Amino acid sequence: MRAPSLSTDARVLTLVQFYETLQPASVGRIRALYSAQAHFKDPFNDVRGHAAIERIFAHMFEQVASPRFEVDSAACEGDTAFLAWTMRFSTKGRPGREEQIRGCTALRFDAEGRVQWHRDYWDAAEELYEKVPLLGALMRALRRRLTAGR
Repeated sequence: MRAPSLSTDARVLTLVQFYETLQPASVGRIRALYSAQAHFKDPFNDVRGHAAIERIFAHMFEQVASPRFEVDSAACEGDTAFLAWTMRFSTKGRPGREEQIRGCTALRFDAEGRVQWHRDYWDAAEELYEKVPLLGALMRALRRRLTAGR
C-alpha cells in the first residue's frame, strides 16, 4: 500500500488491508465486509451474495500460485470508492515467474458501511490473453493491426 495517495476513509482502509493480506483462510471475512446481497462483477464473473463472491476468491487460489494484491491508490467520496491495484501471481505451470494484472475497482457502500456493489475493471486481453502462447500471438497481432498510426 502506498500511503501518500490512499484514502483515509475507515471503510476503504479496512478493505485495502483485507485485500492486501488475502489468504485462503481469510476469504470468509467477506461476510463481514460485504452486504448479504452484494453484487460483484469482473471481466469473468457477475454474481450476488457472500457464497458466490467467496467462490470467486477461492477459485483464484486454486488457479494461480501465490496471488497477492497491492493497492496503489484509493479515493472515497460519500458512499463510493475507487481502488487502483496490481495483482501479482505465478501460474501453476510456471512457478517462480511472476505475472501481474493492473486494474481498478469501483465500490459502493451500504448504510452499514459494507460493500453492496463491487465492479472490477481490467483489460483481460492485454493483461491475460496476450500471455497465453498461441492466443497471445493472435491478440498481439490484432492489437498491432488496430493501433492508430500504423
